[in-house]
Amino acid sequence: MLNCAVLDDYQGVARDLADWGRLGPGVEVSFLSGHFGSEDALVDAVGHCEIVVAMRERTPFPAELFARLPRLRLLITSGMRNAAIDLAAAARHGVTVCGTASSPEPPAELTWALILGLARHLVTENSALRAGGPWQQTLGTDLHGRRLGLLGLGKIGRQMARIGGAFGMEVAAWSSSLTPERAAESGAIALGSKEELLESSDFVSVHLVLGPRTRGLIGEAELRRMRPTAYLVNTSRAAIVDQDALLRALREGWIAGAGADVFETEPLAPADPLRSAPNFLGLPHLGYVTRRNYEGYFGQAVEDIEAYLAGDPVRVLG
Repeated sequence: MLNCAVLDDYQGVARDLADWGRLGPGVEVSFLSGHFGSEDALVDAVGHCEIVVAMRERTPFPAELFARLPRLRLLITSGMRNAAIDLAAAARHGVTVCGTASSPEPPAELTWALILGLARHLVTENSALRAGGPWQQTLGTDLHGRRLGLLGLGKIGRQMARIGGAFGMEVAAWSSSLTPERAAESGAIALGSKEELLESSDFVSVHLVLGPRTRGLIGEAELRRMRPTAYLVNTSRAAIVDQDALLRALREGWIAGAGADVFETEPLAPADPLRSAPNFLGLPHLGYVTRRNYEGYFGQAVEDIEAYLAGDPVRVLG
C-alpha cells in the first residue's frame, strides 16, 4: 500500500474535484486541509507517505526537508513552476517532481477585481450599505482614458493588456526584455524604463516572475515616483514589492491605494500591519483559486500519479 497526502486543501474540495478512485486500492489518499506552521508538523503528518500533492507554493520543500522524508518518491505541484521546491535536492534524494497545467485567466480576472474594487471603493461602500451607514460616501476613479502600466507582459500581462484596452485604457508595459513589437501585439506600448512606467501610470499592475533581478524591484524610491492619485496592484509575488516601503506609502499617502493577493508569509499573520493599512485591498492568495483551475490541478495530479506508477512519469520538473 502506497500513501498519498494532498496538502493545504484549504477549502476541503480536492476529494470531489478529481477521480482519485482511479488510483485503485494500492494507493491510500488523505486530504489535509490545515496549513502546517512548522517543518516538524509537516514531517509528522506526511513522513509515512511515498506521494505528496502540493498546492502551488503554500508549503515549501527546501533541501533539508527532503532528508527528513526518506519514504517520499513522488512530489506533485500544481502548475509547472514552483520556486518553493528545491528541485536539485529532490533529485539527490531520488524524488520525482511533476507539475500540472495552470490557466492564466483566473489570476488576470482577480487582478481586475482588485483594480475595480480599489477604483470604486467597493469594500467601503458595501460595508456601509450592510451596516446601515452613509449612502454614497466615496468618489470613484475612472478607468476609461487612464493609463494602465504593466510590469511584465507574459501570459497574464497580455491578458491584462487586452482587458485594459476593452475598458478604454491606454496600456503601457515594461520589462527588461520587452520589445516594442511584442508589446504592440497585445495592444500596449513599450516604455524604456520602469521609472517612466511608474511616473506615468494611473494603475500599476505587477506581472513579473520572482527572481534575483525582480526581488525588491519596487522599493521606496519607486513608490515615491508614482502619482499620489495612482494605485499599485500585485498579484505576482510579494517580494517583488518591498513590503515595509509599501506600508509606509499607504500610511503616508504617497499613492492613492494598493491591492495585493500575495504576501511574503502566508497565511498572513493576524497581527500583520498590512491587514489594517489604509486604502489597502488584500485577498488571501485567490488568484488561481477557481473551480476550473482546481479541476485541472487535481485531475492532472491523478494522471501524474498513474504515469509514475506505470514507470513513465509525465510533466516532470527539473
